[in-house]
Amino acid sequence: MSALARLSELGLVLPPVATPAGAYVPAVRTGSFVFTAGQLPLVGGAMAATGKLGAEIDTAQGQRLAETCVLNALAVVHDLVGLDAVVRVVKVVGYVASAPGFTAQPAVLNGASELLGKIFGQAGRHARSAVGVAELPLGAPVEIELVVEV
Repeated sequence: MSALARLSELGLVLPPVATPAGAYVPAVRTGSFVFTAGQLPLVGGAMAATGKLGAEIDTAQGQRLAETCVLNALAVVHDLVGLDAVVRVVKVVGYVASAPGFTAQPAVLNGASELLGKIFGQAGRHARSAVGVAELPLGAPVEIELVVEV
């Protein structure tokens, strides 16, 4: 089943690609890889939530925000090469705005990783980094980058 068909089966729709907030492009293809810029949990052009994990945002909400980031990243990939061109997800890098003492960054990013598995099956299994940071752009709780093979 194609990735687009699987998204539809899951009741998900790719959002419009957000306009970059700086001097960069949303994604770059080099050879058989696409690298996305960091994607925030934007919905309809607005931040879905702001704050830090372990303070204003709990882990379950962080997982949902990570899913939103992944959908935004997949929209960027789709805009550049078409989602059905993806052979596999290679790497996910996730940044989690974390309150002091919050150490569940991997649990937050599981929201993104599990969604990629639902969409791509075995081809959605990937390497990953989960990084806790003090602040993210625009007060975002989560930011995600993808590397996919096409």
